[in-house]
Amino acid sequence: MTTPHDDAQPRESAVTPADVADAARLVSFGLQAKLLPARDAEYTELVRRHREDPPFARLADAVATGLGLVVLEVSVRAGMALAAAEDSVFAVKMGDYSRRAASETTDRFLHGLAHLAVAALAFPRPEDLADEGYLGRVTVNGVDAFVRQACRRLEEQAEQAGDNTDPASDAPGLEAAWRVWARRSTTGATKDARRLAGSTIGITGKAVAFLVDSGFLQKTSDDAGGTYRTTARYQLQVRDLAGSAAMAELLDLGVVLVTDGTATLLPADQSEELVADAGLPFHSL
Repeated sequence: MTTPHDDAQPRESAVTPADVADAARLVSFGLQAKLLPARDAEYTELVRRHREDPPFARLADAVATGLGLVVLEVSVRAGMALAAAEDSVFAVKMGDYSRRAASETTDRFLHGLAHLAVAALAFPRPEDLADEGYLGRVTVNGVDAFVRQACRRLEEQAEQAGDNTDPASDAPGLEAAWRVWARRSTTGATKDARRLAGSTIGITGKAVAFLVDSGFLQKTSDDAGGTYRTTARYQLQVRDLAGSAAMAELLDLGVVLVTDGTATLLPADQSEELVADAGLPFHSL
C-alpha cells in the first residue's frame, strides 16, 4: 500500500531553530559594516555555508528581506553586503545624515555633491566597478580640487550658453551645485586655526568620515587632507549610483584623466587656484 507522498519529489530537510539562528547570525555580521570574514572565523564559516548550501542561503536571504534589507553580495571579500530599503529600520538616509552634518539647506546640498564626487573619483570607469580587484583611492583635498575644476567647466558651459550665473542653491542638477561650491571658502579657519566645518574641505572631510564609519572607505594616511581607499562594500554601493544622471554628467566634464588603469585629475590651468597639495585621488602614476 502506498501513501500520498510516495510519488512526490523529495522535500528539503526541515528548517531547524539552529538554522534560523545561524541565518540571523550571518545577517547580524553583515550589519557590522567594518567587519570582514577574514577577521572572524564564525563569519567565514557562515559565508561559506551560504555559498555552498542553497537552502541555508535562501533562509538567510529571507531573514534579511524580512528586516527590510537587500543582499548585494555574499562573498569572502565583502562578507554579507547589505543595503537597507527606504522603509527599513536600518536605513541611514542621506537626508538624515545631511541634517546631522549641517543645519543650513545649502550645506546639505553641498554634502550631497561631496558624496557624488567621491564616488566619481573612486570609480571613474564602468570597468572599475566590474573589477573585483580594483581599489579606488581618494584624498580629501583631491575631491575638493576635482569639484572646483568641475565647477569651472560648468561655468564655462553656462557662459557659452548665455545662462544666468547667479547662485541658485535650490535648483536641481550640477548647474546649481557649481555656483554654490565655487563661491564657498576652501578651508577657512576659526580663531584657533581649526578648519571651518562649512568650508568645502570641511564638508568633504565629513563626507569621507561618514563613509569610513559605514565601512565604505578605509583611511590609509593623513596626506592631502586624508587619503582613503575603497572597500568591496563601497564598490557594490556605487554600482547602484553609477547609472545616475548626476554622476554621468560629472564624469562627462572630462576633469578626470584615465589611461592605462591609473587615473588622476587633469593638470589644472595655471590661472586656477586649487587647494594646495591636492594629491592624486587615485592609484599613483
